[in-house]
Amino acid sequence: MARRTLAGIAALAAASAVMTPTVAEASPPGSKDVTAVLFEWNFASVARECTTTLGPAGYGYVQVSPPAEHIQGSQWWTSYQPVSYRIAGRLGDRSAFKNMVDTCHAAGVKVVADTVINHMSAGNGTGTGGSSYTKYAYPGLYSSYDFDNCTSEINNYGDRWNVQNCELVGLADLDTGEEYVRKTVAGYMNDLLSLGVDGFRIDAAKHIPAADLTNIKSRLTNPSAYWKQEVIFGAGEAVQPTEYTGTGDVQEFRYAYDLKRVFNNENLAYLKNYGEGWGYLKSGSAGVFVDNHDTERNGSTLSYKDNATYTLANVFMLAWPYGAPDINSGYEFTDHDAGPPNGGRVDACWQSGWKCQHNWPEIRSMVGFRNATRGQAVTNWWDNGGDAIAFGRGSKGFVAINHESGSLTRTYQTSLPAGTYCDVQGNKPVTVDGSGRLTATLGSNTALAVYAGRSGC
Repeated sequence: MARRTLAGIAALAAASAVMTPTVAEASPPGSKDVTAVLFEWNFASVARECTTTLGPAGYGYVQVSPPAEHIQGSQWWTSYQPVSYRIAGRLGDRSAFKNMVDTCHAAGVKVVADTVINHMSAGNGTGTGGSSYTKYAYPGLYSSYDFDNCTSEINNYGDRWNVQNCELVGLADLDTGEEYVRKTVAGYMNDLLSLGVDGFRIDAAKHIPAADLTNIKSRLTNPSAYWKQEVIFGAGEAVQPTEYTGTGDVQEFRYAYDLKRVFNNENLAYLKNYGEGWGYLKSGSAGVFVDNHDTERNGSTLSYKDNATYTLANVFMLAWPYGAPDINSGYEFTDHDAGPPNGGRVDACWQSGWKCQHNWPEIRSMVGFRNATRGQAVTNWWDNGGDAIAFGRGSKGFVAINHESGSLTRTYQTSLPAGTYCDVQGNKPVTVDGSGRLTATLGSNTALAVYAGRSGC
């Protein structure tokens, strides 16, 4: 979403009971539910990555940053201040966007568009596509009548009206209860659908009444399009994530917050019932992640700066059957506001500051693991009471994670058929005997993962 104050983030933590509406069939359809979030990659670079990496690795989806025309400026958050619904932002024009969608589809990867419909911009000027605007006046699109009457910033997350009618960090708040606004927003989303988009991430969904989103979604040419909503959980807050499961997936921020705490300060052994057992959303309604573009900057989650700990957290997420996982893939930063290197052009991974987490071998290899083990329950859980854990996914896969300070050698009981498998974490053969046992040595902060269908390394 647009820049969030740290005070606003700090206000978010456990929940009051809310009546849960009917749950939509929201999780990504098909056998591949992992999304690579290529944050601030331009569309030409996304297209190439779908062909070279995402498709071959088994990613089901790629999420692209907001395509709409936005305010000018080098900062990443300018993408989250739209001034029109033309595809004319920093990352490419309409032709580049359409080519990206078609190219990704040809590679077997579906496309999710990050969609900013809660608000427009702050300030005034000329947008990235040449459109003139002032706050509350976007010629040919919206006028002052289309915005909520509260023109002060949100300052009370315990007050539903304040959260959903006032302005998020000073951005012009659309009145999504108004017929014209609903029709116009749906028109933008239908335009993206006409270009082949398969789904949407709804930015700042918490600031839009759930009933308004239900109405807007009902106007789509494909009302069953994948729908993932940013609704940050906050203890005692007036607006809760469970209100939004009727339209689609909801991003489960507690999952990411707690992973950071467990990996840094507690024991991995505690993860034995991670997910619904921790009071989170139902698995079929949850979008999960280790980090996203906001949280890697505000420090509320792990990030690429946590190195091996971050890698292992992603390995765990992809191996564990809860929610639909996003892999955040961005760029190095010291200035939290800094925009993408080369204006979003990625010439090659691991150059010019691009981190390409989706293509780290330890993470990329687990996408295949997840696809191969989909639908299989957790079996053969083992832990040492500390930071070494292992578990199977039925007869389809087995993973072990050693987050201890020293190496670990042991024999694990699995439910795998006897045979030779490829440990995709170490790219070496592993033998499972006739009793389903596997013996391995794991170095500190490494993992092992084997699954049916990967016998040769």
